Amino acid sequence: MPDSNHPGRLLVLASGNAGKLKELSSMLMPLGWTVRSQGDWQLSEAVEDGLSFVENALIKARHAARCTGLQALGDDSGLVVDALGGMPGIYSSRYAGADADDKANNQKLLHALGAVPESERTAHFYCAMVFVRHAEDPAPLISTGKWPGKIMTRPRGEGGFGYDPLFWVPGSGCTSAELPADIKNRLSHRGQALSALATQMKDEFRN
Repeated sequence: MPDSNHPGRLLVLASGNAGKLKELSSMLMPLGWTVRSQGDWQLSEAVEDGLSFVENALIKARHAARCTGLQALGDDSGLVVDALGGMPGIYSSRYAGADADDKANNQKLLHALGAVPESERTAHFYCAMVFVRHAEDPAPLISTGKWPGKIMTRPRGEGGFGYDPLFWVPGSGCTSAELPADIKNRLSHRGQALSALATQMKDEFRN
């Protein structure tokens, strides 16, 4: 339950992804928020039937808020590859199948780009983030972030999750998986979206 001294400082993250929870917690904790995964309530996954990142983020946030009675934060993010017409896009986490893991998704991406020259392997990570005060919130806080880069021909690095080992960050000399966590949080699509959302949340919860 929320802290009685700060009843608005607990929110549920509409995801069971441990990597995402760690990243978001590290960013929101300095602002006084405690973030808990929806997995703590053994919630079923929301049906992500939207056609965009924003739609799916809102679907997930409303589902978590409805099931827990708490304020909720939903995000939907993915990799948009130009040579693949925007794929895997909103299907990034299940690109290689509903039960696919990161390794399978990365292998499928490398196969799909097998004949694509380096100059045409441009891509970007995109994130939409939504905060709802309650399940029926008519005016949710919404922010987005975009992180441009290129897709490598083989994975590099052990950090991060998802497509991070394949995502080359221009100007950094490394992949997303090789970046220190604090730098990644500042540069990434999720970091950009959360920074923008945090500004809105500061205005919303000044006291």
